[in-house]
Amino acid sequence: CNCRINEVDINLNKFDSMISGTYRQNEYILRYRGDMTSLNTAMRDPTLFRIMEDSHPKLGNKYTLWPTYDFAAPIEDSLDGVTHAFRTKEYELRNELYFAILSDLGLTKPKLIEFSRLEFEGIPVSKRKITPLIEKGVIQRWDDPRLPTLIGLERRGILPEAIRKFVLSLSITLSETKPSIEILESFNRKILDSKSLRLFFVKDPIELHIDKLDFDFIEIKNHPTIEMGKRKVNVEKIIYISNDDAIKLKIGDTIRLMELCNIEIMNIDISDIKENSKKIITAKNIGNKISHNIQKIQWVSKNNSLDFRILKPMPLYQGDNYNEDNLKIERGLSESFVSQLEFGTIVQFVRYGFCRIDDSSTAIFTHR
Repeated sequence: CNCRINEVDINLNKFDSMISGTYRQNEYILRYRGDMTSLNTAMRDPTLFRIMEDSHPKLGNKYTLWPTYDFAAPIEDSLDGVTHAFRTKEYELRNELYFAILSDLGLTKPKLIEFSRLEFEGIPVSKRKITPLIEKGVIQRWDDPRLPTLIGLERRGILPEAIRKFVLSLSITLSETKPSIEILESFNRKILDSKSLRLFFVKDPIELHIDKLDFDFIEIKNHPTIEMGKRKVNVEKIIYISNDDAIKLKIGDTIRLMELCNIEIMNIDISDIKENSKKIITAKNIGNKISHNIQKIQWVSKNNSLDFRILKPMPLYQGDNYNEDNLKIERGLSESFVSQLEFGTIVQFVRYGFCRIDDSSTAIFTHR
């Protein structure tokens, strides 16, 4: 532009007018005098300052002239004493401009280290992609458990130690890779396994009546191998089991109700199972002998149950397409003991998975 050949004093006066608010947004910008023939497009007179009339979230309308990242980053890094600056590889072309500005100002030059952006398949990590989802109401807040933000991962039940181990396992690389979220989950699982209470939850509960059950309560260990105390569980002849287990049962089958007793299935009304009716299965108590050859399932007693739902985060995208089915809600019954836990407690629902208690009737599925 013609301003490139202006006298220095003329351009300084124009810059002072930009600072004072004489010019409006998009009327003037300040460019770096680079090299318009450079093979690096970032050096072709890039913008260093522009007028922004929108209110700043912290400073309001105090200023209207703002530096670009290209101008601010190298100066801040140098003045703050940064020795090694880490940036994602998308800034590689702008490194020449970074050092040119520091050279012109006679400032010390940090060492720049580039790395590839961490991304997961189907889960956006950049603010540029997440912000529109929040603005459109697709997701509610930055702590939505479907997001890989730190507060989103925390709400989902991913521990800081697991995140740290996961990141260190990847190392700093320029390779464009999308590690599986399952790797992060595996680190988290190893930590949670020795810390989490074991409790019962039955999805889509089916009523089961037990004959010859002659005790009113039992005590169950909160963890099978680590000392975490016990809990008292009231028991009656009517219990609930998961529909996923109920549909597999046949008359004459022997199964073990975990920590309770062994039962033999006496009667099943097939039509009622399909309609998810209540009284559909009857069984009798056949003792408490432990056997490794029979199926073991979790259960919840009718007089010890709590209506409960579990939110299961799913990928927000399938390829480039938005996944409409990105949050599943599974309903069922948990032990009433869950109501005594603080919000944020992570438990393992046996044969279901780890979950973080979100409120008095809701948990968020962490992983299996």
